[in-house]
Amino acid sequence: MDIKTASALRRLRLVSGPEAISFLLLLVCSVLKRTTDFNAVPVMGAVHGFLFVLYVLFWADAWNRAKWSPGTAAFYFLMSVLPTGGFFADRRLKREAEDAVIASRARGEGVVGA
Repeated sequence: MDIKTASALRRLRLVSGPEAISFLLLLVCSVLKRTTDFNAVPVMGAVHGFLFVLYVLFWADAWNRAKWSPGTAAFYFLMSVLPTGGFFADRRLKREAEDAVIASRARGEGVVGA
């Protein structure tokens, strides 16, 4: 994995957690708006919208650089529209990055033809 691909995956990981948190907070604010006088939906909607757009941009960049299959790309996109999906995407991206580092080190040492 080259440095640009690793950077693209890292950016996607960095935004997936906050995007998931903002989605959950937006849902909580929506419930509070309907049950109390508290209305933070406009603010949380804007924050979540910004983070969602960042997630989609970083997702497209990661898909392009990592050469994901359409199924893998669809999985990561689906994770962006589920309330807690960003947490699962982050965990899976971390695992993929660690596996890529291990494979890269093994190739560098001539251990395997990975």
